Amino acid sequence: MFVIPIYIEAGICGFESPAAQYKELGLSLDQLLIKHPDATFIGMASGCSMQEVGIFDGDLLLVDRAEEAKNGDVIVANLNGLFVCKLLDKTNARLLSASDLYPPVQLTDSDEFQLEGVVTRSIRLHRSSAELRQCIA
Repeated sequence: MFVIPIYIEAGICGFESPAAQYKELGLSLDQLLIKHPDATFIGMASGCSMQEVGIFDGDLLLVDRAEEAKNGDVIVANLNGLFVCKLLDKTNARLLSASDLYPPVQLTDSDEFQLEGVVTRSIRLHRSSAELRQCIA
């Protein structure tokens, strides 16, 4: 006797699983989001000066130290002992907020300035995570 294998899924006939449209990517988030893993760190945004470019208080920032900072990039820098996230104005040696409520910061020779890296991604957390805040703090 010749048997044709037919696989039948038990359950309600005629309705596809709601999850059937989702496929596994075969990529991890690290592979998808981080170009230079050994040169990338994660920080947490604080404040509202960068909201106009989509960075909100509590967002995670992926900061890549291997990327060359270009004029207009969102960067993280150490300015006089404080970490700041700003837009880089290389032409005028300034750091700009994305909001008009905050004046530009003119960099001078007396400033301690260290570019930490270019913000390549920001990730919005829709639920606050106490564990995450403890890890970053």
